[in-house]
Amino acid sequence: MKNVETNDQANDTAAAVAARGAPVAPETAPAKKGASQKKGAPKAKQGAKGGKAKAAAKKPAKPAKAGKTAKSAKSAAKPAAKPARAKEATSPRPESKGAKILGLIGRAKGATLAEIMKATEWQAHSVRGWISTAGKRHGVEIESSKSEAGDRVYRIAK
Repeated sequence: MKNVETNDQANDTAAAVAARGAPVAPETAPAKKGASQKKGAPKAKQGAKGGKAKAAAKKPAKPAKAGKTAKSAKSAAKPAAKPARAKEATSPRPESKGAKILGLIGRAKGATLAEIMKATEWQAHSVRGWISTAGKRHGVEIESSKSEAGDRVYRIAK
């Protein structure tokens, strides 16, 4: 005699095994994730002040005319370079440390590095850094010299 199970008996057996808590494999294994799509161009680096660089608006490429190569069509679609905007010289806000420095070096005898450091409560490298950019930002020409005592003196050139 053979042990032949019918479909009903097989289903009952599988249900009984599942009811006992036996681990049951899922019917189909989930498909493996395929390769991801290629990403676009890398993002621009941030500027010195931490702000994001503005992306230039790109015009959609025009289809190449007959007789032109694809290379020349790409170069024709490039946007024109924008002219650099000239910044105007500004004065520092009143009551600011920059205004104090300009007031000190605007005197006839100028101001020593130590005087500026005391007035602004800045370190020497901070004062020298501010003075190095002040001419461009505030539209003044600052000259530097050493006094007979060996101290660095800054004054506005006239």
